Amino acid sequence: MDISFAARTKAELCRFPAGKECCKKAEVYGFFVFGKSFSPRGISVATESAPAARRAAQQIAETAGVIAQSSVGVLRRGVGQQMVTVSVEAGEECLRALSFFGHGAGEVTLHIQRSNLEEECCFSAFLRGAFLSCGTITQPEKDYHLEFSVPYKNLAKDLALLLEETGLEIRPGVASRRGNYVVYVNGAEEVSDLLAYMGASGAALELIQAKMVKEVRNNVNRKMNFESANQDKTADAAARQVLAIQKIMENGKFSSLPEELQELARLRCEFPEFSLRELGERLSPPISRSGVNHRLKKLLQIAEGMEEPKP
Repeated sequence: MDISFAARTKAELCRFPAGKECCKKAEVYGFFVFGKSFSPRGISVATESAPAARRAAQQIAETAGVIAQSSVGVLRRGVGQQMVTVSVEAGEECLRALSFFGHGAGEVTLHIQRSNLEEECCFSAFLRGAFLSCGTITQPEKDYHLEFSVPYKNLAKDLALLLEETGLEIRPGVASRRGNYVVYVNGAEEVSDLLAYMGASGAALELIQAKMVKEVRNNVNRKMNFESANQDKTADAAARQVLAIQKIMENGKFSSLPEELQELARLRCEFPEFSLRELGERLSPPISRSGVNHRLKKLLQIAEGMEEPKP
């Protein structure tokens, strides 16, 4: 079964170094405060991400000295999807955890306790924990949408305000959905910036690459007037070629290519909608369609042999 983009993103975030003690505290606070329950009656978070559950249980033990219990249930019967619940039952351990995070037993309304975000670096750690707890993200081939499902209105407003204070150029929205509140971010640039900010630079790069492929495909589809069966195939091939050329450029290897490959690479990027024959006619001297195809295959082979550029 294919792993969703959201699950891959959470797995990547769980590999991100916890960092300083203040950041570790901020992250685990973000995880638990956005759970199903955060009160003297108990602290509880349910997540489909087993790595996130393990990380949160370990971090609350290391920071607050509180032991959280984990239990596994089936989310959807028939597909075998599991839900892991991480909880601190009502009692001494629960009160100790609440006190550690600056929350009193008599609180009427739950707000983000800013004292847990000691330094600027703690903002990204807190948001990482919040996303691991209640966040999800759409497959980038379909849309560019990231959201947090928050149980309380004031908590949702606090989170939206915090997102605005990150220094990123994002415009979070808040909406009500089935008794919960959703804090969301839309747009490829905004979502990828937030992913990188939280520590998921690989997911951010994957999203941008998906956007580039979609844009090149759309551009080619607009400009070419072939039958739809051939159109998709040609558009996909042109998109792969453009991405390969960009990868070579990002690795700083473009200038070391032979001149004939450089010339063709520039043409392909400038005219992604051109057929192989049209590209060949633009070269100096002109070459055949098969000659263009041979050179493009060389560019693809060169790009495939390179490591992914670091974000």
